[in-house]
Amino acid sequence: MKNKYTYVWVSLVILVFGIIFIPRIVDRVNSGTVVKNDRMNVKDNSGDLSFVLLNGKKRRVPSFEFINQDSLIIGNADYEGKVFVVEFFFTSCPSICPIMNKNLVAIQDEFANADDFGIASFSITPEYDTPMVLKEYAERYGVFDLDWNLMTGDQEKIYTLANEGFNIFAAEMPDAPGGFEHSGLFALIDKNGYIRSRVDDFGNPIVYYRGAITPEQGTNDHGETEQISILIEDIKKLLDE
Repeated sequence: MKNKYTYVWVSLVILVFGIIFIPRIVDRVNSGTVVKNDRMNVKDNSGDLSFVLLNGKKRRVPSFEFINQDSLIIGNADYEGKVFVVEFFFTSCPSICPIMNKNLVAIQDEFANADDFGIASFSITPEYDTPMVLKEYAERYGVFDLDWNLMTGDQEKIYTLANEGFNIFAAEMPDAPGGFEHSGLFALIDKNGYIRSRVDDFGNPIVYYRGAITPEQGTNDHGETEQISILIEDIKKLLDE
């Protein structure tokens, strides 16, 4: 008899929950008040680009100072007042880096006449990627923008900049293609040094842009769509701010 009453009470609780709360949940979903996270679909470019926050504060580009392909010291000051794109790569990368830099060359060409646009490329194999190697790489890919710096320097500082400064993964992994693993993401920086991005379909900043898919490809094997087209749109928006 006790089990029978227990079953009745459990059934009653479930029934009450269904009557009271299920309609409320459905209403929230239909009204769009349920916040979702979808970094796959980005459709809307209306309004200002979002700031990327950390502990409630706008994230700025961390301080850095490295040597570029012309053996010049390059730091944050060289990008003041410029919109720029950040990548982490290495010249001997056999996988995603060639695609990333093909895309960056296309972006460079798009903004060839913009004095307030630049690109910052940081090598994650700085011992191999000397200024001379970076210079040859730049010439091979058609880098001509004086504000596109391919940089080398202390490996620990570059990895700290990638993993902690930008949260763009980079690590030495013997089993990875080329012996190093890194994400094919681009960061977009505004003229005041803040990391910016558009938002996804649910109002969340996408934070970074996929750099390893060409517009010609459209999508990759994982079903992720190219974001170079929207990155170009967003660069234009920041240049007009």
